[in-house]
Amino acid sequence: MREFKQGWHDILVSTSVVEVGVDVPNATVMVVEGADRFGLAQLHQFRGRIGRGSDQSYCFLSASDDSMAKRRLETLAKTDDGFALAEADLKFRGPGEFFGIRQSGISDIAMTALADPELVKKARLAARTIMKTDPTLKKYPLLRELVDQFGRLVHSE
Repeated sequence: MREFKQGWHDILVSTSVVEVGVDVPNATVMVVEGADRFGLAQLHQFRGRIGRGSDQSYCFLSASDDSMAKRRLETLAKTDDGFALAEADLKFRGPGEFFGIRQSGISDIAMTALADPELVKKARLAARTIMKTDPTLKKYPLLRELVDQFGRLVHSE
C-alpha cells in the first residue's frame, strides 16, 4: 500500500479493506467487482477513495444483471449523500441483522420498525432531546440499565 501511495505501482488489487484510511490523490480509476454484494453506503465509501486529486476519476461497478441490483446502483449514481444512500439501502435491502446470524433480544417488530424512516427520525429526535436534557439518564434508570447492558455486549470505537 505504501509503495502504491508513493507511486511505485500504477495498479492496486485489493479486497474491500482498501476502503479504510486510503488517501492516494493520484488514484483515478476504481473497479468494484460484485458491487451488488455491498451496501450503498459502503460503495459510496469505496468511490470516495478516488478522485482526491485534480485529475478526472472514474468508478466502475460490476454487478449481477438483476433488477434490484440495477435499481440500487442507479440510486448510487444519482447521489453523493451518504446518509441518503444508507436510507435508500435500508428501503431496498431491509435492516439485516445487527450481530451474527440471528439477533436475540431484538424482536422482529423492532427490526421492522427500523425500515420506517419517519419512525427512525422521531426516535433520533427523542434520543437527542433526552441526551441534551439528561445526558447521564438519571431520570431514565431503565434506559440507563439497557444502555449499560448494551455497552457490555458491544465494543465500538
